[in-house]
Amino acid sequence: MRELVLAAHGSAVPEAAATTARLAAAVRRLTGAPVTVAHLDHQLPSLPSVLAGRPGAVVVPLLLGDGYHRTVDVPAVARRFDCAVTPGLRGESVVALALYERLRAAERAAGGPADAVVVAGAGSSRPGGNDGTLVAAEQLGRLLPVPVTVAYCSAAAPGPAEAVARARGDGFRRVAVAAHLLAPGRFSRALEGVPGAYAVSAPLADHPRLARLVAARYGAVAFPEAVPLRVA
Repeated sequence: MRELVLAAHGSAVPEAAATTARLAAAVRRLTGAPVTVAHLDHQLPSLPSVLAGRPGAVVVPLLLGDGYHRTVDVPAVARRFDCAVTPGLRGESVVALALYERLRAAERAAGGPADAVVVAGAGSSRPGGNDGTLVAAEQLGRLLPVPVTVAYCSAAAPGPAEAVARARGDGFRRVAVAAHLLAPGRFSRALEGVPGAYAVSAPLADHPRLARLVAARYGAVAFPEAVPLRVA
C-alpha cells in the first residue's frame, strides 16, 4: 500500500500539531494506509525529510488555497522523490459544509445566530491564491440567510477587523467570523481578538468531513479503479 503524506503548513502553536494529528488518525482509520504528517514551515519533520524516506508516496496538500505552496513548493519537492501530489482542498463543497457546522457551533456558544458572517482566510498575494476562500464564502452564503463577505489574515484586503467593522457600520450587530483555516495558529489567535466579532469559529482540520475528503484524495491516486469514497 502506498504511503500517504499530509503536507501541512505548520505552526509554532502547539495546538496545531494536535489538530493535524487528529486528522491523520482519522485518515488512517478510513484508508488503512500508513499516514505521516510533514510540514512546510515552522515545524519538523519537513516535507523533504519525510519524502526522502518514502519515495513514491502520495502527497495530499492540507491547503485551502492554491497559493505558492500548493502550486510551486509542494510539487517541486515531490518530483525529487517520485511522489504523486493530489489536488489540495480548495473549492470543495464539503469544506463549506464543515465551515457551516463550525460556524453554527460557535453561534450556539455565543447565544444564537449571527446576522452577518465574515469568512476569514489566510490570504495570498499570488494570483488565484485567494480563490479557495472566495469559493467557500460563496458556498456558505447559499447555506445561510444572512450576508456573507470575505476577509484575509495577511497579504490581501480587507483584513478581518476591517470587514467586521464594515458590517457593523452597515447596521449588523451579531457579526460572526467563520475561520477558513485548517489548524490553530497565529491567524486563528488573531481572529479571536477581532474587535466587535460576535463569534469566531474553530479551524477545520479535525472535522470528520475533512478526513473523508483527504481519504478520497488519496484513494483517487492509490486506487484509481476503486469506487470513490463518499465525502459528503
